[in-house]
Amino acid sequence: MFTDHVKLKLSAGKGGDGVISWRREKYLPKGGPYGGNGGDGGSIILKSDTQIFSLDHFRKKRHVTAEKGQSGSSHNKQGRRGKDLILKVPCGTLVRDMENSALLYDLTDPEEEFILCRGGKGGRGNTSFKTSTNRAPAKCTPGKFGETCEIELELKLIADVGFLGFPNAGKSTLLSKLSAIEVKIGSYPFTTLKPNLSFMEFDDFSRIYLADIPGIIPDAHADRGLGLSFLRHVERSSTLIYLIDLSGEEERDPFDDFLTLREEAKAYSPAILKKPFLVALNKIDKGAKNLAPFKEKYPFPKDTLFEISALHEQGLIPFIQKMRTLAQKDGKKYR
Repeated sequence: MFTDHVKLKLSAGKGGDGVISWRREKYLPKGGPYGGNGGDGGSIILKSDTQIFSLDHFRKKRHVTAEKGQSGSSHNKQGRRGKDLILKVPCGTLVRDMENSALLYDLTDPEEEFILCRGGKGGRGNTSFKTSTNRAPAKCTPGKFGETCEIELELKLIADVGFLGFPNAGKSTLLSKLSAIEVKIGSYPFTTLKPNLSFMEFDDFSRIYLADIPGIIPDAHADRGLGLSFLRHVERSSTLIYLIDLSGEEERDPFDDFLTLREEAKAYSPAILKKPFLVALNKIDKGAKNLAPFKEKYPFPKDTLFEISALHEQGLIPFIQKMRTLAQKDGKKYR
């Protein structure tokens, strides 16, 4: 199960208590105060990690608590500080306040950190209250409670290229040819049930990251099918690839499929349509008869059209070159 949205209650660690103690040794009749301070409680920190691709490890967690600080002790010994709890999340994780849905932080860069809850301060032992006029203070303070909060974590995958297409359009097949990822491929709808994220590496060791989401169907923006839950994962892509099944085997018109994909993307977020895009006309080996009618209706520059066969690796080289040019145009690197 792919988890991209979780709710958590977080509690930072309580500070340790300060203590009252007295120095009582032979030949030291006026030993004085000897109680140490308590240690601070541990904080809870979110950290983005490029090796994590989902929020699955939070799926069964509801309440997360950091370690509390230890109490002070005699001989002016301070209690041990509670360890900070670092929660690792994928790049592209949004942190929202559960009460009002306000965005608290957006972790987009690798190794980025955000302190969610700070640990409580440790209490003071009686030694810390010693003054020139009060040589034997008999008081201490308890440790303070750590901060608490309730948050929502929402994942929006960060990829240079996002694939959009109907079920059985060949997105998973194309992704398997472009990268080293192993994806489930089958001749039936919705073989992809979770987003796939992979990358292509070139001769100069540069990379572009690719995101494939489950197939889009009409009214996906209205919570039909699987598309609505995963459209968020192409929001951050700098370039979109509309993958069209040109064969007509599903008894659909390829150009209508293209218009439907754009309408669903627009209904979810109009900003998606402003992104650079390419249209890959897949299964050209089976759909040559549909090529001319598609081109006649196509209202955008023809250099955004590519005739390919992902299965037979036909026409992929010019398609990859153009995709790389668009994806690396702004030079932005998330990973």
